[in-house]
Parts: sequence; C-alpha cells; structure tokens
Amino acid sequence: MIRPGACGAALLMLGHAAVAQQPGPPPSKAARPLAERIGHTDPSRYRQLAKVHDGAGTMAFAPLLGSDALSTNLIFVHRGVIAPHSGIGQHFHHQCEEMFVILDGEAQFTVDGRTATLVGPAAVPDRMGHAHALYNASDRPVQWLNINVGQTKRYDNLDLGDPREGVALDPIPQFAAIRLDRARLTSDGPVRSRRLLGPEVFTTPWTFVDHVLVSPGAAQEGAAPAGISEIIYVVAGAGEATVAGERASLRAGDALPVEVGVRRSLRATGDAPLELMVIGVARDLATKAAYAATLPPR
Repeated sequence: MIRPGACGAALLMLGHAAVAQQPGPPPSKAARPLAERIGHTDPSRYRQLAKVHDGAGTMAFAPLLGSDALSTNLIFVHRGVIAPHSGIGQHFHHQCEEMFVILDGEAQFTVDGRTATLVGPAAVPDRMGHAHALYNASDRPVQWLNINVGQTKRYDNLDLGDPREGVALDPIPQFAAIRLDRARLTSDGPVRSRRLLGPEVFTTPWTFVDHVLVSPGAAQEGAAPAGISEIIYVVAGAGEATVAGERASLRAGDALPVEVGVRRSLRATGDAPLELMVIGVARDLATKAAYAATLPPR
C-alpha cells in the first residue's frame, strides 16, 4: 500500500505547500540587497521532524534558499542534520529531482531499491521518477544538504512507506555517486575545479554540479554560461562574493544564488582555501541542450 508519510506535514511547516499551490513562478528576490539573498546555515532555526518521507527516527533542517531565490526552476536548498539511526524514507518525484549530500560521516544511500554506504563528503543525484532514500546507520549525527530542481516551480512527492532500515548493502553503488575530493581537482593556478555532474545526468533544467577550490587571496571571476543561473554552496572556508557590483561576506554553510546573465566574483579572504559546490540551473530545457552542445566529448 502506498501512503503519504509525515513529510507532507514537514513540507507544509517549511512553506513548500505554498510552492505547490502557485500557478506560476514566484517573485524573485533579486531586488533585495545581496547580503539578504544569501542563505545562512543556522542550527538554531532548524525544525525537528520525525518520519520524513516515512523514514526512521528524526532529523532537523531548515531552508537555505526557496523557490523565489532564482527565476529558474530551483525549488529549494535545505540544510540540516540526520540523527543516528534515522533517515529519509524511500520516495520519488514525478516532476522534480534532487541531490542528497552528506558533508561528513557516512550514510546509506538508496536509489531504486539498491543501497550502498558512502563516506562523506559525498552526494547522489536523485533523478526524476527514480525512488531514493538516505539512512544514517551510524551512532553519530550526519551533516546533510539537499538541492531540489523541477520541470516547474512545483514540488511533488510520492512516499513508498519504506524506511530502508536493515536492508542488504551493495559493496559497489549501483547508481551515480560523487565525492568532493580535493585531490582530484584540476591544477589551474590559484583556482582548481572539477565537473562532478554534467547535463546528461539530469532530466530537468538542472545542468551541472562543479567542485571549486579557491586559494587564499585569489578569486574566481566570471559568469555562468548563457541562460544558466547558479547556486553556490560554501563547503569550507571564508570569502567575499561580488555579484553585479554588490559585495557580501561568505562563510561555510552559506548558499548564494546568482541570477542568469549576472557576473560574479568569489574571493577567498581567510587563511584557508574557499571550497565551493556550484550548481547550474538553465532557464529551460532548450537552453540546457544548447549549452550541452558546446561541450567537448567526454
């Protein structure tokens, strides 16, 4: 029997029910000062939730960015903590897709009923129409991040009533998975980077996920490809963002939205490198296809 889990109430608490009822894109926050558009990780704002998507135990989380952060089809960026022996039950989305990220520790990722343990920092893209889940089998909390992008701004989910406790584990993941491994970044002077996921991975306008490391005192300058917006999540370090001439400080746990066609500079201001995960979301599928056509064969 398929039944809706407690996640429906959780999403309502966090404002996603309002997203689901909107007939069109919400107003953008682009007119607000840059510092006010950046989402900050703040555990004091986390909501404690149980049985998320019919999952086991409890977790705590809060939104960093909502659907109004960009004109493209970003639905949300969530940040939180998954308690020991707790998780997000198996579910899928009809018209949006997401990526579960663990920033430390280890967790059991499930895609389409196949489960494997990954050691963080790691992530798994959960494509539209494919069931997925996450379970923390350890005795320690796991720091968690989730990005959701849709065919539209509308969020949907179907829970399967499966907490994924005590399941058989594959020694090798039978699904796409990535690790934020600094040793695998390309050597390119003071800014090193690596494409983790390309446009072929996603079925929505979600276009890429990059891993970037900026050396102290250096900056990554430029703009996203034509027609593509960016979400920049600060994995570690401290820095300063300049977006369309406005400046704001960045710290670990921040999420910075950058609109289509807007130039930005990301400077490392501390003694340690500024480590970033950069997510690109195209204006529409045609724009994504046009960008993909410019890429060299892999």
